[in-house]
Amino acid sequence: LVQLVESGGGSVQDGGALRLSCEASTDHTSSTLCMAWFRQAPGKKREAIAYISSVRWTSANTADSMKGRFTISLDNTKKNTIYLQMNSLTPEDTAMYYCAAHFGSCGGPRFYPSQYTYWGQGTQVTVSS
Repeated sequence: LVQLVESGGGSVQDGGALRLSCEASTDHTSSTLCMAWFRQAPGKKREAIAYISSVRWTSANTADSMKGRFTISLDNTKKNTIYLQMNSLTPEDTAMYYCAAHFGSCGGPRFYPSQYTYWGQGTQVTVSS
């Protein structure tokens, strides 16, 4: 079992930035997690932003549509903690942002929600013009 807690959402102006955090808690302390960020706007499908292995920051992979403004990273001091740096935000980025995870390495592309077992409650990001 993995519990995910997101934080860092809020309201910003067009062009602003935010950094989201996700901390995973699990009894399987020696296990590797593949952790990801997704977002879902009202009336739209959940879409992938990026994913990263909990033990290898070089595994980071960002969806093509998100490259350039969104950066996923791994906390090197806090186990199973990742971040999402979001820059140059626009109103189109307004959505609920979710952290997701599954046990094991990230392996090949993991941009589908069905590839993740555990989900956080989400943190709302609202960008106003």
